[in-house]
Amino acid sequence: MDYINRTVAGEFWEVKDISIMHTSGRKQDVLWNSANIYDSAGKLVATIAQGQDITERKIAEKDLQSAYEATIAGWGYAVDLKDKDTGDHSQRVAELTLSIALKLGIPAEDLLHIRRGVLLHDIGKMGVPDAILFKPDKLTDDEWTIMRQHPTFAYEMLSKIAYLLPALDVPYCHHEKWDGSGYPRGLKGEEIPLSARIFAVVDVHDALISDRPYRRAWTIERVLEHIQEQSGTHFDPQVVAVFMQEVDIKAP
Repeated sequence: MDYINRTVAGEFWEVKDISIMHTSGRKQDVLWNSANIYDSAGKLVATIAQGQDITERKIAEKDLQSAYEATIAGWGYAVDLKDKDTGDHSQRVAELTLSIALKLGIPAEDLLHIRRGVLLHDIGKMGVPDAILFKPDKLTDDEWTIMRQHPTFAYEMLSKIAYLLPALDVPYCHHEKWDGSGYPRGLKGEEIPLSARIFAVVDVHDALISDRPYRRAWTIERVLEHIQEQSGTHFDPQVVAVFMQEVDIKAP
């Protein structure tokens, strides 16, 4: 009745999902539409309203969404398993990335896509030969050329999946740098999607505090000093400022 009264008052509901209480006490999801009918003199003579029960469709959508998320989490875990030194790296960096994204004004409805992108950020490494990916020594120039293709590999793989198109920014752009010296496209400043600029900081932070075959983990103090030094060159200064606040809040 609230929606009918609001329609009578002049609001127009073409399509809107609402929840109503069935006489049995069950909550029902309804696809609602309503409109007023006026005579030739402009007088309101009737209001037409219709609600279509879409509860089962909503349940099916939630089940499909859960299947999507489980698949993406599985892919992310597979990448982490391949890169044996990162463990649950993708899951660790997701929470911090989303927290910073909210503080920088990214709409809440975009966070799901960012989370998916974070979980899949290194999936392009599946196309890099193990001899390069796990080489304990410094890579040669030719090997670096191949390694730097992994964001492009990620784009080529994920862009074929329609529901992952909004999540591409992080896998494709997280190695771009604020000063334009990154890869694969040499994007500069705000040409780099904000989600990728945020993740770039979080990713480097997590990598440096973790042991790798070619080096021991850095102390947190050294890592934070490095990130601040790279503000304005590697990293977006605004993102670094919010990151430093967030890390300080989370510190014991």
